[in-house]
Amino acid sequence: MIDEIVYKRLTKMNAYPAFLGFEGYPASICISINEEVIHGIPDKKRVFKDGDIVSIDMGVRYKGYIADSAYTFGIGKISPDAEKIIKVTYNALYQGIKQAVIGNRIGDIGYAIQSYVEEFGYNVVKDFVGHGVGLELHEEPAVPNYGKPHTGRRLKKGMVLAIEPMVNAGGADVVIKDNGWTAITADGSLSAHFEHTVAITENGPQILTI
Repeated sequence: MIDEIVYKRLTKMNAYPAFLGFEGYPASICISINEEVIHGIPDKKRVFKDGDIVSIDMGVRYKGYIADSAYTFGIGKISPDAEKIIKVTYNALYQGIKQAVIGNRIGDIGYAIQSYVEEFGYNVVKDFVGHGVGLELHEEPAVPNYGKPHTGRRLKKGMVLAIEPMVNAGGADVVIKDNGWTAITADGSLSAHFEHTVAITENGPQILTI
């Protein structure tokens, strides 16, 4: 099982999964499939099928610091619609990262992501947002994937942000499954998720995750 592999690899390298036990979360990573947006709980009984899209989200604590990253994968032969939402979400992440420069504001990041995503008829999730990250998993400021240019907190050298567009093929609304964790699209449409931990430096945004 992927979750077990991650735990063993991290602890072997003297690192620790930052999600495990966070506010009671029961696993080392989040695995969200198809209409699941985020916080999918790994399950040994679930087997990926040809055509699935799978988002894996992982936080790692190492030497007192935390990094957070997510990536959406296609399993086997996926549909053109699935390929498109993965590509758009991936590109939206980098549209946001471009705005993570000294002197810009949080709203510049969100606007760049939202405006790009909506060009393709998709919607960004508004119930969950990116965040500061460093000594704790979720720090200030919140980093929405929507917003208005030139609004919000000003970005300064040394800030570290987890920028993470969550994009739905249908509407923006989500609901929480009975497990209390997993958010799914309210209309059952596909969702994709990408994330990098990014430092704001004098030389522009520095991506700290792979």
